Amino acid sequence: MFADPRDYQIVFLASFLGLGIMTRDWSIRPELVFSLMLSCCLTQLVLGSLVKSTENIWLTLKSALITSLGLSLLLRADRVSTMILAGCLAIASKFIFTVDRKHWFNPANFGIVAALLLTPDAWVSPGQWGSDWWYLLLFIGMGGVVLQRVGRWDTSVAFLGSYAGLEIARNIWLGLPPDVCIHKLMSGSLLLFALFMITDPRSIPNARSTRIIWSIAIAILAFILRNYFYINEAIFIALFAISPLTIALDKFWTAPQFTWHSFDRTKTT
Repeated sequence: MFADPRDYQIVFLASFLGLGIMTRDWSIRPELVFSLMLSCCLTQLVLGSLVKSTENIWLTLKSALITSLGLSLLLRADRVSTMILAGCLAIASKFIFTVDRKHWFNPANFGIVAALLLTPDAWVSPGQWGSDWWYLLLFIGMGGVVLQRVGRWDTSVAFLGSYAGLEIARNIWLGLPPDVCIHKLMSGSLLLFALFMITDPRSIPNARSTRIIWSIAIAILAFILRNYFYINEAIFIALFAISPLTIALDKFWTAPQFTWHSFDRTKTT
């Protein structure tokens, strides 16, 4: 239906946000979501004009909107100022941390970690989706549509397979009941991370082999942080810490860089 996978992402992420509010009784204040969207879009417009970007302005706003929706789904805060800070820093990271026209931090992930480190009222709620199977199937189905379009299934499979394998092995080693492991792996936030954040084609390694290595490294670090340092935001911190390796991996294992041109009928991106 859509030529541009970003359109699917916007529709799906907006649907997830509405679904969470209606069926999970999320107490998200409208002004927090609005402030995120406005800060992301305005920062994109301002910085895009300052660096004289050649990209079509309306198409770059799609990416800013996707970032704001991702932040709205995962980040929680009490103050509007925290959301504005997260949105501004998320988009700014695309312009600051870049090499050869490619940024290596996922913007939404950067915004989340920045808000966690710089403000006293930001947090991530890993269990906000509960453990209902139909949520997970919905995420996998919709996420699969986007990944099939951009060709990044390998990243999700490598991360989820590695992370699940480590959790299962630990569960067996400690002699814990299967329910403990199932509860951890049935997190909606984990799937959103694996399907929509870690697969951002503009901020992950270009070559398939390096994407797999990169994803496994994130899974290992997240597993250690979660189970041995008891950090609830382990997956986001792991992605943040491993992301700079993208530059080195792209340098030593060269492959064509992903662009959105092939999905744009007007060829204006």
